[in-house]
Amino acid sequence: MGSPALRPALLLLLPLLLQVPPSRGFPGSGDSPLEDDEVVYSDAKYKDIPWCSPIKVKYGDVYCRAPQGGYYKTTLGTRCDIRCQKGYELQGSPQVICQSNKRWSDKVICKQKRCPTLAMPVNGGFKCVDGAYFNSQCEYYCSPGYTLKGEQTVRCLDNKAWSGQPATCVDLEPPRIKCPSVKERVAEPNKLTVRVSWETPEGRDTADGILTDVILKGPPPGSHFPEGDHKIQYTVYDRAENKGTCKFRVKVRVRRCGKLHAPENGYMKCSSDGDNYGAVCEFSCVGGFELQGSSARVCQSNLAWSGTEPTCTAMNVNVGVRTAAALLDQFYEKRRLFIVSTPTARNLLYRLQLGMLQAVAANSTLFLQHSGTG
Repeated sequence: MGSPALRPALLLLLPLLLQVPPSRGFPGSGDSPLEDDEVVYSDAKYKDIPWCSPIKVKYGDVYCRAPQGGYYKTTLGTRCDIRCQKGYELQGSPQVICQSNKRWSDKVICKQKRCPTLAMPVNGGFKCVDGAYFNSQCEYYCSPGYTLKGEQTVRCLDNKAWSGQPATCVDLEPPRIKCPSVKERVAEPNKLTVRVSWETPEGRDTADGILTDVILKGPPPGSHFPEGDHKIQYTVYDRAENKGTCKFRVKVRVRRCGKLHAPENGYMKCSSDGDNYGAVCEFSCVGGFELQGSSARVCQSNLAWSGTEPTCTAMNVNVGVRTAAALLDQFYEKRRLFIVSTPTARNLLYRLQLGMLQAVAANSTLFLQHSGTG
């Protein structure tokens, strides 16, 4: 190679050429924040040839091509393509070149992908494994009284998006209300109704504890309830318009004796409902009949009538007496009125008298005998 005279000069220039100031560039992957690999030369005999340290990229793959297909992949001019594994993204140039300063042309890092920070749901929250990085899983939860709406679990995907829509917490549970238990009530003597009272039930919302409306269906507490079965209902609403309902019954019973009837040829007049506990029934007979038995009966607490059953029997008048006074004394003793009238029906005063007597016939036993001539 050349003349023998030039060889000593070339040997003197070679050390000067090797001391050329290095060009601008970046250290090899061994200087990256994720890797601190030492620059290692695979063969000591190539220590005077410019080449770079071997590339190792954490969470990435390296594909290198040496100049002219050389064996060593770190010699001057080697080009390496960098690809990150799934879930990681490249920061730096996707291709680096080994420069004459023994440094690669760029610094590369495969950084783990990260999804956007999830928004905290109102009245709830979430907990994650490995934060918001690739393949992290987050699970939503709701405060007591609220129901999760949407996907409960989401995962950070390779496209840096969550696998589902963020969940929300909604109030779907109805408020709770417990109605009182009212026992059967019995009407007081000679009455047909009972005054019934109870404590107004208080509803409770399972979410925020706030109720908007309380609606009563039925008579309010403290009302007088008649005999029978009465339904009472309370309905409460919360701010989410959920409603809770409770129902109970008010049963009123009237104690009754058996029904009484007016005697034949007589009348009966009763107080209250006529057969309820405490009711009083009075009896009387029409004209010409007298009452036998009890003139008044009371429905007692043992639901039995007092006294005996009354009857109306025809009056027994002795007409074989010698004087009018003796005859009239019989009506007096029986507390009956006996009138003997002799005028004819054409007499004006007689007709007036008849009208007045007939007006009181319902309350007295009246025996009228008309003996006038036409």
